[in-house]
Amino acid sequence: MICSILLLIILTSCVSGTLVVNVTQTSYQAEENQHITLEWTFTTNPHTSSNSLSIFCELLTDLRPSVLFHLHEGVEVPESQDEQFAGRVQWDKDVLREGRLRLHVSRLRTSDSGLYLCDVLTSYESNSGKCWLNVTGKLIQENWSFCVCA
Repeated sequence: MICSILLLIILTSCVSGTLVVNVTQTSYQAEENQHITLEWTFTTNPHTSSNSLSIFCELLTDLRPSVLFHLHEGVEVPESQDEQFAGRVQWDKDVLREGRLRLHVSRLRTSDSGLYLCDVLTSYESNSGKCWLNVTGKLIQENWSFCVCA
């Protein structure tokens, strides 16, 4: 009985609690129409295939969540992406195996501001990381000339 309990504890510790998801920056600041790269890192398991990896990233706002990126069992699912991000999000496939998710968002809009949450799931566990993005409108500088008339 004691051996069974110890085996269960050992197996549980091997299977759960090892996936860690971090963001490289917790907060980003950008202007409208700029481009930005959001990056998350996660622990990888050499015994796990990238085909068992699923990632779901979304923008959480007061209005509603918007899907930024969806990878299901190693395959991108572009049809689940929210219209707000259509054609504006690219990802680096080559660094995923290293435990890095880099999402390049182009032509930023002020409506892209908010909390970004990425859930990383494997066959055995899941975890998430979040960061803030604040997109401000471009400041228009006007040249004012003053004429003093006498």
